[in-house]
Amino acid sequence: SFMKDIPARDNRLEGFLFPDTYQVPRGITAREVVDMMLARFDQVWKTRFESSARQQGRTVYEVVTLASLVEKEAKIDEERPIIAGVLENRLRKGMLLQVDATVLYGLGQHKQQVTYEDLKVDSPYNTYRYPGLPPGPIASPGAASIEAVLNPARHDYYYYVYVGDGRHYFSRTYEEHLQAKNSHT
Repeated sequence: SFMKDIPARDNRLEGFLFPDTYQVPRGITAREVVDMMLARFDQVWKTRFESSARQQGRTVYEVVTLASLVEKEAKIDEERPIIAGVLENRLRKGMLLQVDATVLYGLGQHKQQVTYEDLKVDSPYNTYRYPGLPPGPIASPGAASIEAVLNPARHDYYYYVYVGDGRHYFSRTYEEHLQAKNSHT
């Protein structure tokens, strides 16, 4: 039922094929697997997240799009709400999100490191160039990322940089961020 509110676009199912463990019988078609994953998303959304999203005035599409960024950026569960909080702070302030994973999605390839040349790509998914959320999800987020978006950590961080071992360093100011970036890259 949630699909009726999802805009038509390339990769329309991106974000809604719920990552989970499935019992898949032999001989099942790809279409049946997709239907199974969509049904699981619908079940999880309705039972765990729909009410909270509605109370916050958020659509399933908005929540899943933001959660897909958290899914791609967070490496450890405890940082998911912190990263969601950073993204919320940036959106609230009207800042560009500047999420490397969206640039890679716009490029259509995965790379270990995003270059300054990559940041120039003219894609609506390039959150270094275009404000707000990208036009749709860039991955299928799990429940932990959706939960993080609906219950982000409250803090005054606006930046983060990956420091290794799955962890990020969070900064309040751009100057702090540059220092962290220089000492951890």
